[in-house]
Amino acid sequence: MRALPQPKPEDFDLATVLHALGDPVRLELLRRLAADGETTCSPEGMTVPRSTLSNHWRILREAGITSTHISGKTRLVTLRRDDLDARFPRLLSAVLDSPDPS
Repeated sequence: MRALPQPKPEDFDLATVLHALGDPVRLELLRRLAADGETTCSPEGMTVPRSTLSNHWRILREAGITSTHISGKTRLVTLRRDDLDARFPRLLSAVLDSPDPS
């Protein structure tokens, strides 16, 4: 599998991470990843156009929140929970434990 460029944990920027987490669609993607462990770039049940989803995934990946690996024609996305917890302890738990706004 080939990995797409993503920041190293020591290069995570809090403002960039918070920006990435501040969008309702990205927050839903994050919650799904936390529950499922891994997903394709077009998870079922999302009513967002694929092009918009691609942009959301890019923002999450570039912030260091997710890791995207390419396997053939499929992009698999995983949550970088250990890296985030090491850099910003308790941040991800606080976000995931907050009430769903919908």
